[in-house]
Amino acid sequence: MKSPVYNVLAVPIDKIRANSYNPNSVAHPEMKLLETSIWEDGYTMPVVCYYIASEDMYEIVDGFHRYTVLKSSKRVFDREKGLLPVVVIDKDESNRVASTIRHNRARGSHDVELMSNIVSELTKAGMSDAWIMKHIGMDADEILRLKQVSGLAELFKNKEFSTAKEI
Repeated sequence: MKSPVYNVLAVPIDKIRANSYNPNSVAHPEMKLLETSIWEDGYTMPVVCYYIASEDMYEIVDGFHRYTVLKSSKRVFDREKGLLPVVVIDKDESNRVASTIRHNRARGSHDVELMSNIVSELTKAGMSDAWIMKHIGMDADEILRLKQVSGLAELFKNKEFSTAKEI
C-alpha cells in the first residue's frame, strides 16, 4: 500500500465538508496561531478526506481546523486561490471515525460528550470494546467511563457482571 500523502490533491473549498463526528476542539488563541502558521509557512500538512463519489464531495477525516482557516481567513483563501491540499483515504464509516479519533488523540483535546456519542454509535454499529480499544486507542476503563456518561443501558446489554456476595 502506498501512503496517501504521495498523492496530494488541490481541492476547491466548496467541494469539502466537515464530518459530523469530530470531537476535537481548538481554543481561539490556538486557532489564531494556526492561521498565523499557515500564513507564514503555508499548508505543510494536507487535510485527510474521504471522497464521496455520488455527491462529488470530500468529507474531512482529519484537518478540520486547517480547513476552517482557509474558509475564515481571507488572506489565506486568496493566496491559496480557494484550494485546500487534500489526501484521500478509502475506508468505511466506522474506520473513518476511528481514523479521526487516532489523528486527534495524538495532539488535541476531546469533548467528553462527543466522545461518548462516538463510543455509543460504534457500539450500536456492532463494534466490540476490543475493536474500539484497538482502532481508537482507548483502554477498557476509558470506554466504560464514556459509556457511563452516555447513560444508555443498551451499551451494557452484552456485558457480564460479577455477582455481589451477600453478607
